[in-house]
Amino acid sequence: MAPIWLITATSNGLGLRLALRVLKAGHHVIGTVRDPARSAEAVKAIEDAGGKIIQLDVTEPQESIHNKMKEAEAIYGHIDILVNNAGYCLLGPLALFTEREAKLQIQTNFFGPLFVIQGIVPGMQKRRSGIIVNVSSVAGIEGAPSSGMYAASKFSLEGMSDSLGKELAEFDISVLLVEPGAFRTNFLHGNAVNERGVTDEWKDTVAHKALLRYDTVAGKQAGDPDKAVDLIYEVVTGEGKAGALKGKISRLILGKDAVTRVSGKIEKLSNDLEACKEFALSTDIVE
Repeated sequence: MAPIWLITATSNGLGLRLALRVLKAGHHVIGTVRDPARSAEAVKAIEDAGGKIIQLDVTEPQESIHNKMKEAEAIYGHIDILVNNAGYCLLGPLALFTEREAKLQIQTNFFGPLFVIQGIVPGMQKRRSGIIVNVSSVAGIEGAPSSGMYAASKFSLEGMSDSLGKELAEFDISVLLVEPGAFRTNFLHGNAVNERGVTDEWKDTVAHKALLRYDTVAGKQAGDPDKAVDLIYEVVTGEGKAGALKGKISRLILGKDAVTRVSGKIEKLSNDLEACKEFALSTDIVE
């Protein structure tokens, strides 16, 4: 049987494009959408291409998500490749976030993927085979002004993925993080600003200017989303030029801006390590 993919959040953006790319290759796809009626166009596109759709809101309770995963597995009998793609970005200075806003950001971008993984891993363990792809962001490597809560959710996803990969390796289950930069999807159009907005004390600050920049770049991002999903497909399947990376990397960095930001973060970490190393090595107990 052709590989079976479960891809969350296939109503638009990278999720929809990846689902259609995978179906074009002759693989099976189970996509998820929060509201099939509101996403009727995407649902039709996926189903017309031979895919299946289930309803899933990743902010549902843990037990509900686990049950939805059983429903997904029952369609073809198992899942070979899980792509956790669901997520959104709430913008604004961290000091202005309400408790509800902060919790919803983490619930959607971290707990949702975690609960999906929990529902799928037992079947992969039983077969001793599987691939888990967690779509993170360059924001999971380097936080930026006014995207701090989003960065927090993606840093959480990254840390969880690192640990998960080590826990599942002995079951021949691999974990891949995808870290896109800015791609020309509707992602920025779906962003929201914290409900308090920008209060007077934040006017003309770095955080405020960053918010204004997000508005100006929406729809003008340099990244081609179709090229991104082609690379994801190749690295996951081992096909094509990028297929040589399968099993050799834990992070797939996508986009020129992502390369720049990740390179900058590596340089900063390296500088911090060198500056602290002498002191760090002096902290052992002397017997």
